[in-house]
Amino acid sequence: MSNGLRVVIAEDGLIVREGVVGMLRRFGHEVVAAVGDADELCAAVRDHRPDVVVTDVRMPPGFGDEGLQAAITLRAEDPDLPVLVLSQYVEQTYAAELLDSGRAAGVGYLLKDRIGEVTEFVDALVAVASGRTVVDPQVVNQLLARRRDPLHRLTAREREVLALMAEGRSNTAIARTLTVTEAAVAKHINNLLAKLDLPPDIDDHRRVRAVLAYLRG
Repeated sequence: MSNGLRVVIAEDGLIVREGVVGMLRRFGHEVVAAVGDADELCAAVRDHRPDVVVTDVRMPPGFGDEGLQAAITLRAEDPDLPVLVLSQYVEQTYAAELLDSGRAAGVGYLLKDRIGEVTEFVDALVAVASGRTVVDPQVVNQLLARRRDPLHRLTAREREVLALMAEGRSNTAIARTLTVTEAAVAKHINNLLAKLDLPPDIDDHRRVRAVLAYLRG
């Protein structure tokens, strides 16, 4: 690590991406790939096997949370892969899942607007690459606030299922939308109902109450 880190960067904004590349090179690190979307990120990591990944949350084509989801996927494939998220905002649905991914080490989440010094970012990158966890205090506060919400217990997939339930979708329609089996959908629904403390009862309105919990959240 004294000879510099091998880094893959994922950022859809060309100017920001090139700025980060230049910054890291000035500090002696090697940028082995700098890409602009989540698919390219996954391919670059699999090809180059970097020491650490830096990614934004919002990525093409949907400009939603593709970058963060890609990071979670890559950590599932390689729990030891260090990942530093550098974003404009906190994506609460998946941020906690990322921070809990792998062995809950070698991961970071920083807000772009709150980085005051270049050295602060570079130090955070080195810390994440060495297996430490670096999280902006504002991210922590927002995640702790969400933990008072019963929905925090749900996995990202369970929240997707619940969102589709809120749209009035049947199990068959949910399975078709998520490209999974109806049996998998039924399992997700049973799990999320249990996590929302909605046990079976005589009038069996658990599904409606789960949707109401989602809408309130």
